[in-house]
Amino acid sequence: MVKITPILLSFLILVLSWNRSQAQKIKLKISLEEAIEIAKDQSPSALVAKHNFLASYWQFRAFRAQLLPSLNLSATLGNYNRSLVPLQNSESGEINYVANNNLKNSLTLSIDQNIALTGGRVSLFTSLYRLDQFGSDIPGTYNSQPINITYYQPLRTYNNLKWDKVTEPKRYERAKRRYLEQMENINGNVIPLYFDVLQAQQRLSMSSKNYDNTVALYKMTKERFDRGLVSKNDVLQLELRMINENLSINDHKLTLDMRILRLKTYMGYNEHVELELEVPDSGPEITLNFDEVLDKAYKNSSFLLDNELDLLSAKQEVERNKANTGIQANLNAQFGLTQQGEGLGSAYSNPMDQQIVSLGLRLPIIDWGLGRGRVRMAKSRQELIKAQVDQELNEFKQNVFIKVIQFNNQVEQCNLSARADSIARERYEFARQRFVDGTIGVTELNTAQNEKDQASNRYINDLGNFWQYYYNIRKMSLYDYLNKTDLSAEFDKMIGN
Repeated sequence: MVKITPILLSFLILVLSWNRSQAQKIKLKISLEEAIEIAKDQSPSALVAKHNFLASYWQFRAFRAQLLPSLNLSATLGNYNRSLVPLQNSESGEINYVANNNLKNSLTLSIDQNIALTGGRVSLFTSLYRLDQFGSDIPGTYNSQPINITYYQPLRTYNNLKWDKVTEPKRYERAKRRYLEQMENINGNVIPLYFDVLQAQQRLSMSSKNYDNTVALYKMTKERFDRGLVSKNDVLQLELRMINENLSINDHKLTLDMRILRLKTYMGYNEHVELELEVPDSGPEITLNFDEVLDKAYKNSSFLLDNELDLLSAKQEVERNKANTGIQANLNAQFGLTQQGEGLGSAYSNPMDQQIVSLGLRLPIIDWGLGRGRVRMAKSRQELIKAQVDQELNEFKQNVFIKVIQFNNQVEQCNLSARADSIARERYEFARQRFVDGTIGVTELNTAQNEKDQASNRYINDLGNFWQYYYNIRKMSLYDYLNKTDLSAEFDKMIGN
């Protein structure tokens, strides 16, 4: 068996995939820590977590772009119009249709800036307009606006950009924490798969050893039976146990193959890799403090940000409905220079100043209580979310408390299981020697073997529960209690890729 780093292993897998016709199996012996790191590096779940984060990052980038000035070019090219236009005589009131045959072209270059504080927008622009009237004595005229500034301001409306300045940074921070939690979730998924394989591995190994021991004891007992030293019952018991253990070997082989396949699939390996797993050492002797874990969970996890954003969303909805109820007003203002002429030069010569100011109003007279009802409904939902958040806080705190108790208890459980496993192995060897000496029978030997197997399985199960509890707490608090540091990731490197 060889131990290999995840990077080198990925390279070898790539070579094998490239030349499958000549590929040979790679046998790897890996530890729990290596299995976790490999899964976090190349598993499909890790790829999903990465792209979920990147989607949130680009959403945050789009928000920040709204706060920066933008340079825009707009144009209308080749707007040809040949039609009859109705004209009314101002004295007689008679309407006559006249032929219209023209071509319009325009070009505008602007710098636009949103103002988050007020919800308004200011623009600085320059434009040029050309009109060609076919059949006229003056076929082409220009209209220029060398420099103009416009300002649009809603006077009573919902300011979406102002709210986004509050919520979007929190959403992006939540995306970072959720990525870390998803990576910790990979740890939590690897552990049961890993220890399922260990259980199958150990059971297969025990069945094989038990079978070999039983074969040897069966031969010895049969010789004793031939000499009349033991009963037929002892021979039959050993023969039955030998058959059952042989059947168990086949069952455990099948179980091991299926469990290894599930683990390899989750870790992102193909059929060219064969795994053998190491049994982890006993868990570290640490005791977690509930107040410390809860403090880290409040500080680092996405839970409080979820609740905060839910409350902000409810408050936003109330403000939106309030702003959309009653009078609506918009102010538009434009100041700048303009000129017109038959040539391009004359259109920019001696420009005149221009000012345009308008105030738009909209007031619903009768809406049958629609606006007021929407406000009350939004306020009711806000109160509901507040109650739900309070309940979730209590449940979260209780969940942390339970998990800390489970973990602290599991430390002692692992120690006891390890001691029981050691005693059961020693007792079995002692019972086996006494059976060889002829001082005990097959029943006592079977009991010692069963207790040995049960103790060994219990130890693996308790060890798996220890690491499961530990990584569950890590996920809730995003804190490494062994190295005493907050969990982090290279987000800048991910974005750069």
